[in-house]
Amino acid sequence: MPTNAFNLENKIIAITGGAGVLGAALATGYAKAGARILILDLDIERAKSLAKELGPQHLAARIDVLDPESIQSALDFCIAEMGSLDVLVNGAGGNHPKATTGPDMSFFNIPKESLEFVSGLNLSGTILPSQVFGRYLADKKSGCILNISSMNAFTPLTRIPAYSAAKAAVSNFTQWLAVHMAQEYSPNIRVNAVAPGFFLTAQNRFLLTDKENGELTQRGQQIIDHTPQGRFGDPEDLIGTATWLVSDAAKFVTGIVVPVDGGFSAYSGV
Repeated sequence: MPTNAFNLENKIIAITGGAGVLGAALATGYAKAGARILILDLDIERAKSLAKELGPQHLAARIDVLDPESIQSALDFCIAEMGSLDVLVNGAGGNHPKATTGPDMSFFNIPKESLEFVSGLNLSGTILPSQVFGRYLADKKSGCILNISSMNAFTPLTRIPAYSAAKAAVSNFTQWLAVHMAQEYSPNIRVNAVAPGFFLTAQNRFLLTDKENGELTQRGQQIIDHTPQGRFGDPEDLIGTATWLVSDAAKFVTGIVVPVDGGFSAYSGV
């Protein structure tokens, strides 16, 4: 294997949800590995701010991952301004308090709109960009798509039914798309996913820490107790695996979902 197989020099990587906690960490890690980054986010001001921090060769554009026209505009911007595309990272996703069971929300009363929001954001928000950006990669006959799955795809957690179901579907879709792209278009198009363990983000902080004092909730402590490494993940913990999966070091790797979880998925509890 070449010594520079993990090098991302001159690769052009578009990241949806790129201004979020995990997306921003990946953007930073990829940039340090030599890639040029297009940060795609609904919050264009945050995306522009991050791109400015990374340097002048990195750009930002607005995207709504549930709107095919918005996705197409983002791809058009990528090709016009950056010249090509090598990697799509489907980083947009998250949960919603109103799709979460608890003392004030029975499973039987979760609003249809909340279920549709969470399932749509995580599943359709992965499939739709893969259709638009994937068509470009199919025509090019090379490239990578990296999806973001979750621990919930392996074992569903309590309280978050829509999120768990949607992330399980993302893992299934990752495998399906990997086979489809390789067989129908080119074996040089690879599709994989990372499955983060527990990272504190804007979408889950309300479940894991007390908003008044910042202490762990009972749920947060249960997760720490079930994680052999004894901590939540830092966003930077995703970078190594995510870099490997989009680099030439993984050129014979497609259709897999890699846990980055501090051992959570390996631990039986005893």
